[in-house]
Amino acid sequence: MRILAITNQKGGVGKTTTCVNLAASLAATKRRVLLIDLDPQGNATTGSGIEKTTLKNTIYHVLIGQKTFKEVIQTSEKGKFDIAPANRELAGAEVELVNEIARETKLKHAFVELGDSYDYVLIDCPPALNLITVNALTAAHAVMIPMQCEYYALEGLSDLVNTIKKVRAHLNPGLEIEGLLRTLFDNRNMLAQQVSADLSQHFGDKVYRTVIPRNVRLAEAPSFGVPVLFYDKASKGAKAYLALAGEIISRAKRAAKSATV
Repeated sequence: MRILAITNQKGGVGKTTTCVNLAASLAATKRRVLLIDLDPQGNATTGSGIEKTTLKNTIYHVLIGQKTFKEVIQTSEKGKFDIAPANRELAGAEVELVNEIARETKLKHAFVELGDSYDYVLIDCPPALNLITVNALTAAHAVMIPMQCEYYALEGLSDLVNTIKKVRAHLNPGLEIEGLLRTLFDNRNMLAQQVSADLSQHFGDKVYRTVIPRNVRLAEAPSFGVPVLFYDKASKGAKAYLALAGEIISRAKRAAKSATV
């Protein structure tokens, strides 16, 4: 089971879009996928076709120890993957966990019951470096960072990398950066091209070859509660996320092969 925390403290970078559409794309390759919505806005939940306002059991109840994963997981019929949903209730977890012992490891310990039920677990983190995000980073094997190719994104990236280093030093020694994903990319924008080149120069093969373009279909799909793959499979956005799923699977195979050599 490979656990990826998908995070960026800057909002509006396509983080939730990436979670939902990557989950659907990995599921389309016959992988068993669990998406965990750790954002109190619950956008990944609604984007997966689940009505968040009527939920009785959510990831919030898992974090505070009232429910197990198996009691809250639902299947996204439209995305063909499983999801641990969220709604506004999750915002209260931050306050409730503050005085808890081992508060940073609540999510990690909850994962134990899942065993090898899934091939991939994707965690949609809130757009903040708070206790909920730290729980995700402590539980994850690696971090995927979606980002726009603009100047301020580079500034925020350095803060996030520092946080990852701290979590690695104190809570999760095995945590690594899985990759940086260029999102909302407009190839006609010279600044975007320059920032993209800077990223590749600094992070090398940590930058995914796949680039997610600005795409109207990607923006429209959430309002219908479906991943873009099932809204317009021929769109550039759908093709890009299928390519990203393929790239992630290929990376995992190469890593497994080198580990056995």
